[in-house]
Amino acid sequence: MTARIIDGKRIASDIRAEVSERVRGLARSGVTPGLTAVLVGDDAASKIYVGAKQKASAEIGIRSERLDMPASASQEELVEGIERLNADPAVHGILVQLPLPAHIDVTAVQNAISPEKDVDGLTPVSVGLMVRGEPIFLPCTPLGVIELLVRSGIKIEGAEVVIVGRGSLVGMPLAIMLSQKAPHANATVTLCHTGTRDLSVHVRRAEILVVAAGRPNTITADMVMPGATVVDVGTNRTAEGTLVGDVDFEGVAKVAGAITPVPGGVGPMTVALLMSNTTASAELAAAAQAAG
Repeated sequence: MTARIIDGKRIASDIRAEVSERVRGLARSGVTPGLTAVLVGDDAASKIYVGAKQKASAEIGIRSERLDMPASASQEELVEGIERLNADPAVHGILVQLPLPAHIDVTAVQNAISPEKDVDGLTPVSVGLMVRGEPIFLPCTPLGVIELLVRSGIKIEGAEVVIVGRGSLVGMPLAIMLSQKAPHANATVTLCHTGTRDLSVHVRRAEILVVAAGRPNTITADMVMPGATVVDVGTNRTAEGTLVGDVDFEGVAKVAGAITPVPGGVGPMTVALLMSNTTASAELAAAAQAAG
């Protein structure tokens, strides 16, 4: 068996085209969605990530700006900067790029972001609303995983889903989202982690396997149910500089029914869903303004 490749680049391109149409619709009403990335310090990887998001924004028609602060900036200064963005009606989305310098409390900074502008969907308020089934914005990477599955025709409802990795950015929120009684959810979810005994026993039950462990070759072919759908969220650099996921792609692709590649799988979806959330924020703001 050779697995069908789930092309994240193509699906993300489709989503970006849809978002671009929504942006044009807002423009006809005199509204331009605005996304501001907050970057503290000179972390090279963070600059690359923010640059990629700014490029994607420009291609779609979203106004993208950056608030740069030195690594020596205090927590109070950072919070004040976020509060100014909260008050700016031209800013519809605020993205604080992690990691932050060690002297800054990430939770305090996230709490400063208005939930209506938290297009990353990761602040404590946004997570709480998600758990209640009342989200304003869902976190981009978990939502990207779900969109990949839905747009690839893979049935989630009632499926046996195993997630490897309980991180706050992917594994934990995705487990909540997939297990809720909602469209494109209602799955039976097992969340595995470093404390899980006999990982293979759980993984082999998975009709849908999502891997976000942060370690190459966490999942090998002998651990996968024949015909399963495998979504690899991992991004790891080998000693040679090659980007690989958490799954042994070559081996697992011979067993799985469908699989995402790395790169070109989940990664492009995260950016596309960030653009979608930012546009949705602008649409909500425009509707509120029209309603008076």
